[in-house]
Amino acid sequence: MKIALITENSQAAKNAVIHDALTTVAEPLGHQVFNYGMYTAEDKASLTYVMNGLLTGVLLNSGAADFVVTGCGTGMGSMLACNAMPGVFCGLVIDPTDAFLFGQINDGNAISMPYAKGFGWAAELNLQDVYRKLFEGERGLGYPKERAQIMATNRGILKTLKSVTCHDMITVLKNVDQDLLKAAIAGEKFQEYFFANATDTAIVDYIKGVLAKSPELETA
Repeated sequence: MKIALITENSQAAKNAVIHDALTTVAEPLGHQVFNYGMYTAEDKASLTYVMNGLLTGVLLNSGAADFVVTGCGTGMGSMLACNAMPGVFCGLVIDPTDAFLFGQINDGNAISMPYAKGFGWAAELNLQDVYRKLFEGERGLGYPKERAQIMATNRGILKTLKSVTCHDMITVLKNVDQDLLKAAIAGEKFQEYFFANATDTAIVDYIKGVLAKSPELETA
């Protein structure tokens, strides 16, 4: 599984701690981790929690990522922004129990975590335990087990509902504020990771077009 890490500006200084905890758990399980930044609070490309959501939509809908780990101070802003995107099902995860229940009941493709609220001593241990509950074993099995079928049914209903209430990602990209989109894809490693992994030709071509019109971004 391709896991993307996205950190917004207020919590950028913690990117290395979050990335280390994620790779410590995910890579031995056979997953790949792609760190889209921000890497430090001084990065030239600055991501807001709104941009986290837009970038999450781009990565998941294009096939560049299978799962996104993101967050902000409380985790709520990034969760809301992610869930505004088509095909993104993001849970607010604070502790390992949240991670386990989200994985088994909702089986979404993104989590948002609070990296300011409650992020104190041994925070990295909580992160590792969260990622273990998310990425070890099979997700979507249901909890409790006797409700597994109704939970799977409800996930399908929610997916169908979202496909009706949301535009497709290309429509979103064409109609979103283009300066906001440019800022969301301005990260140092975005082009390297995105073009190596994305599989949706239409989204790839649109992003290439945006970059071609933005010489300050075009480095690939």
